[in-house]
Amino acid sequence: MPEGDVLRLTAERLDQALSGETLVRADLRWPGAAAVDLTGRRTLGCVSYGKHLLTRFDDGRTLHTHLRMEGAWRVERTGSPAAAARHPQVRAVLATARWTCVGWRLGMLDLLRTHDEPRLLGHLGPDVLAADFPDAGIDLGVDNLARQGPRPLCDLLLDQGVVAGLGTIWMAETLHALQLHPWTPQDTLDDDARVVLLRTARRLLARSVEIGRLRGLGEVPVAVHGRLGRPCRRCGTPIAVGTANEPPYERPVFWCPGCQATSTRSA
Repeated sequence: MPEGDVLRLTAERLDQALSGETLVRADLRWPGAAAVDLTGRRTLGCVSYGKHLLTRFDDGRTLHTHLRMEGAWRVERTGSPAAAARHPQVRAVLATARWTCVGWRLGMLDLLRTHDEPRLLGHLGPDVLAADFPDAGIDLGVDNLARQGPRPLCDLLLDQGVVAGLGTIWMAETLHALQLHPWTPQDTLDDDARVVLLRTARRLLARSVEIGRLRGLGEVPVAVHGRLGRPCRRCGTPIAVGTANEPPYERPVFWCPGCQATSTRSA
């Protein structure tokens, strides 16, 4: 599933294409929204929150989309063959005179009043990439962590109700950067260690966004994720893979048994 860095870059691309512009075409191919016509509406902007996208319009409504596992938004030049968006897997089309934004295989789509956004996102923890995360956001994230008792760190970093935006890649990379065993019980950390954990997650995610702006998605080198059996870049030990969460929500956890060895639980 795309993580917060991908969603931030996607929101920026949509914002560049749509913000301040009037829609000349709008097609929502989704149950409950198919009859809605946004043509003529002016787009106020598009932002991300964790793994969610919010596109706001001048009539006080917001289009909320979520990519889930396979979704993507593509920006095409209006009038080009790709902008026709005739494929059956297209779920949304928003077009200005210059650019057409095409939502492919979206996992979630709904239209709501903009002032209802907090109700939609209220179950989520603070967005790791939010501007206020280094201040109020990180305090809330630390409090959320501390309430989780002995749950493993790998499970908690994937829990969007604790902090929003991390997935399997940046969970694994954060824990490796700090040489923490993925299954370390949360309650063995003090608040200072929790702050370091969340600051590291933000730093890595923000670095990915910066590199993505310059080079495109997928250009950020990783230390452990997806490198099963290859040598750890720090100690040379072959990378292993374990499991976070319980069925049916289990997710892979790539880690180094050499420099992330300490735990009360075996992977």
